[in-house]
Amino acid sequence: MKKLGHYLGVIFIMIWGLAPFYWMLVTALRDKRHTFDTTPWPTHVTLDNFRDALATDKGNDFLGAIGNSLIISLTTTAIAVLVGVFTAYALARLDFPGKGFITGIILAASMFPGIALVTPLFQLFGDLGWIGTYRAMIIPNISFALPLTVYTLISFFQQLPWELEEAARVDGATRSQAFRLVLLPLAAPAIFTTAIIAFITTWNEFMLARQLSTTETEPVTVAIARFSGPSAFEYPYAAIMAAGSLVTIPLIIMVLVFQRRIVSGLTAGGVKG
Repeated sequence: MKKLGHYLGVIFIMIWGLAPFYWMLVTALRDKRHTFDTTPWPTHVTLDNFRDALATDKGNDFLGAIGNSLIISLTTTAIAVLVGVFTAYALARLDFPGKGFITGIILAASMFPGIALVTPLFQLFGDLGWIGTYRAMIIPNISFALPLTVYTLISFFQQLPWELEEAARVDGATRSQAFRLVLLPLAAPAIFTTAIIAFITTWNEFMLARQLSTTETEPVTVAIARFSGPSAFEYPYAAIMAAGSLVTIPLIIMVLVFQRRIVSGLTAGGVKG
């Protein structure tokens, strides 16, 4: 009976999480004249909405926006993970003055409301002439992704047994060599998981990108929000659903393909060796 309850709970969570995506996909596959049809399965199936989402004759450049999102997300993830690995190691394994203060500052940065940063960042980047550049979106995204990577990796490094590093030091390795050759391979699952989470977080960012990007550098979240229909009086709901499906499906596939690594990374720090 207890196992049945677990299965029912898993099924409920799956339905709760996937139902919005399912309805988005159903609407994307439905003829736009039947957009508001409440039938819970695909009817009047067509691929015209996907063609409309990828078309550029109405001023939309969805493929270009996907390229912008990839540039922003990959750059942000690479920098955040690279800096986060060394920062997490230092905070978890080293003792130095101000360690607690630095940890508190990182925590405060992760809790700071993003909406409060829109106006000062717009003013700052406007003065620097960065509005509409990739730098204006990558730098703020790093400030959001870096605390996430640091705190995820700190908990993992703290769980790694000190004996591994000490054994490497006894064998003649320097601290950097022990970190690079012993601890870093063990931390690979956690690093991989953190990179995926940081990538998805950056990919889905909208608020700052809406204010700091232009049509040449806007990511997919902004491009979808400003989709235009065939006339000023017709909102392209179906094309937006098709664009949302095209953006979401690769993320779902990525999570399904790498689910074992994600789970191992999330649970690796929970067992002491």
